[in-house]
Amino acid sequence: MKPIFRGLLVAIAFAAAPAWAALSIFATVPEWGALAEELGGDNVKVYVATNALQDPHHVEAKPSLIARARNADLVVATGAELEIGWLPLVTRQAGNPKIQPGKPGYFEATAHVPLLEKPARLDRADGDVHAAGNPHIQTDPRNILRVAAPLAARLAELDPANAAAYAARAKQFSERWTAAIAKWEQQGAPLRGAPIVVQHKAFTYLIAWLGMNEIAALEPKPGVEPTTAYLSEVLATAQKQSPKMVIRAAYQGDRASAWIAERAKINAVALPFTVGGNAEAKDLFALFDDTLARLRKGTQ
Repeated sequence: MKPIFRGLLVAIAFAAAPAWAALSIFATVPEWGALAEELGGDNVKVYVATNALQDPHHVEAKPSLIARARNADLVVATGAELEIGWLPLVTRQAGNPKIQPGKPGYFEATAHVPLLEKPARLDRADGDVHAAGNPHIQTDPRNILRVAAPLAARLAELDPANAAAYAARAKQFSERWTAAIAKWEQQGAPLRGAPIVVQHKAFTYLIAWLGMNEIAALEPKPGVEPTTAYLSEVLATAQKQSPKMVIRAAYQGDRASAWIAERAKINAVALPFTVGGNAEAKDLFALFDDTLARLRKGTQ
């Protein structure tokens, strides 16, 4: 074979060869998508199934989600039944054996965090109660750190060729995040002991981390809209205990919190809750920068 033809065949074969492919990650919520990008860098391609202004409990298992899951190497979910209404359907319908529960391609963040508010009993009459405990772990930055190491290890397991890169990025993230936690705790020191009202039991971990005092929730039961009569009961409690503010997640409507804020003469504070919850919360670090800023302002 003449050299010119041999060179042409080599070029054609090279062009036809599959390009280097990043690890495909299907994250159920923005915080885990953001963490996967921090740990994976250019070695991962992340798709986030929901946005910050969606209620993560109630998501439609659309064909577009199933199609994305079909080609994923790894599902990163919160777990603790947060996605129970839609993720099992997505993973089953995707027909992708790699991402089924129990396989290396399926990862739940709550498996690596001590969960709060584990119910003493399970009864649907008590509202949207999660059997394993409160799943909203991302509101405490220490939990992000607890999830980061095992997630980086899972990335390395699925993509051993880049294991060193994942380990290096995890170490760098841990150092930056630990320093940031120290800063946030200093900023949050004036919030310790502050009485607050919450719209939904979404901030249990944030409240425990900062030492705030939740005196009431605007939902009579998790996921149940309050009546005016119930809000009046909360108002009576607020008038006795003088909370500093009422907080809600950005994805929630403000009807109930505005009602109580106006009558109790307290601030209504909408927290981003996750990455993308407002214009300021562009990444994980900015999420907590903004959350602390809004809480501090809410006490004024």
